[in-house]
Amino acid sequence: MHIGPYTLANNLFVAPMAGVTDRPFRMLCKQLGAGYAVSEMVTSRKDLWTSLKTSRRADHTGESGPIAVQIAGTDAAMMAEAAVYNIERGAQIIDINMGCPAKKVCNKWAGSALMQDEPLAMSIVQAVVDAAQPHNVPVTLKMRTGWCDAHKNAVALARAAEAAGVQMITVHGRTREQGYKGLAEYDTITAVKQAVRVPVVANGDIDSPEKAKEVLKLTGADALMIGRAAQGRPWIFREIAHYLATGEHLAQPLVEEVSRLLLAHLDEHYALYGERTGVRSARKHIAWYIRSLPGGEAFRQHMNTLEDSASQHRAVAAFFDDLAQAHERLPEPVLSVEPLALHE
Repeated sequence: MHIGPYTLANNLFVAPMAGVTDRPFRMLCKQLGAGYAVSEMVTSRKDLWTSLKTSRRADHTGESGPIAVQIAGTDAAMMAEAAVYNIERGAQIIDINMGCPAKKVCNKWAGSALMQDEPLAMSIVQAVVDAAQPHNVPVTLKMRTGWCDAHKNAVALARAAEAAGVQMITVHGRTREQGYKGLAEYDTITAVKQAVRVPVVANGDIDSPEKAKEVLKLTGADALMIGRAAQGRPWIFREIAHYLATGEHLAQPLVEEVSRLLLAHLDEHYALYGERTGVRSARKHIAWYIRSLPGGEAFRQHMNTLEDSASQHRAVAAFFDDLAQAHERLPEPVLSVEPLALHE
């Protein structure tokens, strides 16, 4: 699997999710079998680039390459400038956000709202490609099937994006109107794959090794992008990779391993966000890890009362120590694709 000059470890990708796929989470997913990860979306608004939120999203310290940064906006010149800004800060691949369904994004005509205005969308794509090309940085595009069921234009946009120089296209199998409701459909992704020569990535509702194999076979896609199913289950990438290679399932991870992974994740999380913000933003990650575990709900409620990192860290360690007394391995997961993040 290649994106421009970069050879990826495999064809299992971490989806960009606002508030989730920060550097510690991306690094953890790569450690556990993901071949590629895309950052949270970075705004094209220059006045926000020096904000703490954006500076954290542009922090790639210690992250293995290729470094992929997703940018979002509605103005071609601003998006081009944002591409160069992030390239100068380490981005090796630029991804254009045309898939986010969040109202606060779409109300500003960014994200999947761009699919309603194809000329504007393509002017942005061309501007970003032209800005990235002198730096030898490939540009990719993530979109939905369309704005609504009556206007699915992913195929047309994919063809235009390929002609403009985009080197990979990811399609989430829902319209913006759907949000995360109902089930993802893969017919449109199949049509996109048949319409272009660049690699196509299938996204949406891939939550098990069996589903991964099914979607690859159905769509002919070159790769899979996984978002919500990796929340609290970052080892899903190695599970899928093993199943695709052997047809066999890996055993559930040892409780001791999950405890070690989560505690290390928390340490990286606190280091990035600081004490106050780190403790609060870590709560969702902890909740995802424990949501289907015995005693998980009671622990979640207790954990939400803790206000400092040391207490939170000790409580998580104690929870998994107790769990390990009763279970060597995690119980089988309860599969869910509930919309737990801002966007995938």
